[in-house]
Amino acid sequence: MAPAVLVENLKKRYGSVEAVKDISFQVEPGEIFGLLGPNGAGKTTTLRALCTLTTPNAGKIEVSGISVLDHPKAARQRLGYVAQEVALDKVLTGRELLQLQAALYHLPSKSAKQRIDAVIDILGLQEYADKKTGTYSGGLRKRLDLAAGLLHAPDVLVLDEPTVGLDIESRFVVWEFLRKLREAGTTVVITSHYLEEIDALADRVTIIDRGVVIATGTPSRLKDEVGGDRITVRIREFLPIEEAQLAKDLLNSLPFVQEVIINSAQGNSLNLVVIPQNDALMSIQQALNSAGLPMFGIAQSRPSLDDVYLAATGRTLMDAELAAAGSRDPKAEKKQSMR
Repeated sequence: MAPAVLVENLKKRYGSVEAVKDISFQVEPGEIFGLLGPNGAGKTTTLRALCTLTTPNAGKIEVSGISVLDHPKAARQRLGYVAQEVALDKVLTGRELLQLQAALYHLPSKSAKQRIDAVIDILGLQEYADKKTGTYSGGLRKRLDLAAGLLHAPDVLVLDEPTVGLDIESRFVVWEFLRKLREAGTTVVITSHYLEEIDALADRVTIIDRGVVIATGTPSRLKDEVGGDRITVRIREFLPIEEAQLAKDLLNSLPFVQEVIINSAQGNSLNLVVIPQNDALMSIQQALNSAGLPMFGIAQSRPSLDDVYLAATGRTLMDAELAAAGSRDPKAEKKQSMR
C-alpha cells in the first residue's frame, strides 16, 4: 500500500529566505501525523506545498501514490485542507456555505446533500447549521471549517494549527473529533506548536526546526530516547557564560547526571538529564553551594517533546518562538503571504 503522504527532500525559497531547506517524512494511511515546531520552522510552507498552494523549488510530494507536482488536480481530490485562519462569509448560514463548497467540488446534488447532512451531524452543528456564520463563536467557526474540509470525503485531512485561539473546551471537542476520524480510517496531518496537542493526538511526529527535520518517531519513543528526568537549574536570573560553564563542569561530575545543556536563551540556565533518584535535588544544591554558586531556582519533571527539541537544538520551543517573533519582519511577511 502506498503511503498516504510522501514528502522527500522538499525545498522552498522566498527570495533569499529558505523557508524549507530539506524536509522528508512519510505518513501511513489511517494515522494522525504531527508536524511540530516553532513559528517560522517551515510547517505551513510544507503543508501549502502538499496542498498544491505553493510550488516547491525541489523535492517530491505524493498523496496516495499520486504526484502532487505532476497531477495537482487529482491530488486535490484526495486532500482536505483547513488553514490556520478561518475564512467564512458572515452573511451565509453554515449550510449555505457547505452547499457552496459542494458546488466548488462539483459534487452531484444528491450526494452533496447527504455529505452536508453527514458532516453537520459528525461535528454537532445541527443546532447552528441554519444560522448565519457571523453569529458563530470561534469554536463553531472552526468546526464548520473542518466540515468544509471533510465534505468531499478526502483520503487525507490536512490541518494547519487547528486549535489556535480556541478555548480549552473547544480544543478538546476538536481533539475528540480527530480521534474519531482516525478510527474511521481517515489520515490526518496536523501542524502545531502546542506540545500537549501533538503529544495527545499524534501516532507519530516529525519535529522541524529552521526548515529541516530534527527528529521523527512516536512521541513516547522520542521522549524515551532522550532518557532520564529533567532538572532545570537557575543559579541567578542572568548567569555569565563563564559561571554557567563552571557549573556545567561541576554538575557533569555528579554520578547521576547524564547530560547538561546550557540554555543561552534563558539567561544561561542549566538543563540536566539525570538518572531518577530521591536525593538528586539536594545533591545538586550541595554541589553548587560548595562551589559558591547558590541556586536561584530549580525544577524537576519527566521528559517531554520540548526536551526532545531542546536536546536537538539547545533551546526550547518557547525560546524558538520568542526568537522568531523578535526577528520577524512584517514587511517581508506581507510580501511572502502575497506570493
